[in-house]
Amino acid sequence: MPEGHTIHRLAADHAERFAGAPVRVSSPQGKFSDSVALLDGRTLTGTDAHGKHLFLGFGDAGWVHIHLGLFGRLGFGTAPAPPPTDTVRLRLVNAGHYADLRGPTACALITDPEKGAIHGRLGPDPLRGEEDGERAWRRISRSRSTVAALLMDQKVVAGVGNVYRAEVLFRHGIDPYRAGKDLARVAWDAIWADLTELMREGVRNNRIDTVRPEHLPEAMGRPPRVDDHGGEVYVYRRASLPCHICRTEIRTADLASRNLFWCPGCQKPGPDGG
Repeated sequence: MPEGHTIHRLAADHAERFAGAPVRVSSPQGKFSDSVALLDGRTLTGTDAHGKHLFLGFGDAGWVHIHLGLFGRLGFGTAPAPPPTDTVRLRLVNAGHYADLRGPTACALITDPEKGAIHGRLGPDPLRGEEDGERAWRRISRSRSTVAALLMDQKVVAGVGNVYRAEVLFRHGIDPYRAGKDLARVAWDAIWADLTELMREGVRNNRIDTVRPEHLPEAMGRPPRVDDHGGEVYVYRRASLPCHICRTEIRTADLASRNLFWCPGCQKPGPDGG
């Protein structure tokens, strides 16, 4: 499932290609046809993102709410657009570009109050800028759930997925099984600040890189990572491989139906960072 940086990048990409002018809107698959009739030919007035939720604004017609889920894909191309396949749920077209949405978990035309309700049930997003992590800390500091589980709970922190979860905990030496109530405030503040910076880099580069300069392949004399995910990481999808720093074997386990990755040598139980 795409993490929050991807959704914010998609919001910016839509704004760059389509905002401020009328767009042709269609639903070759047919599942969005009723809403298409209200949107076709209207101007895309703005875009928004919160966590893993993308919003495309069409003035008083409302917002197209998109959640890609596990299988959704959103791709762009330049005009002229090729004939769409029957798997395209939503297509936007203007004189220079087209965008095709396939297989989303959600694609619906919603009102301003409905959009507000979605924001209301999500936790703070490190990329939105209007919050400092305090609201997330209030929930984390009272919880007996593991820090790893809390970071993936979109009601606690919006936009963090499996990669950022694993990597930020490694970068701060936090045992993923530590209870939220046992996390020090200073450790949470450092995690929030790091997520903000890492995810901003993710938006800029359109990929996740979490390895510090001194641990990059060229600095350590090691081969670069080869993975569909791209980007250099410390622990994500590196189970059974040696840690870049301490050489301990990276471990993996199931946590809340997602694979957790961590280094037992660098993320020991005990005081924060210890």
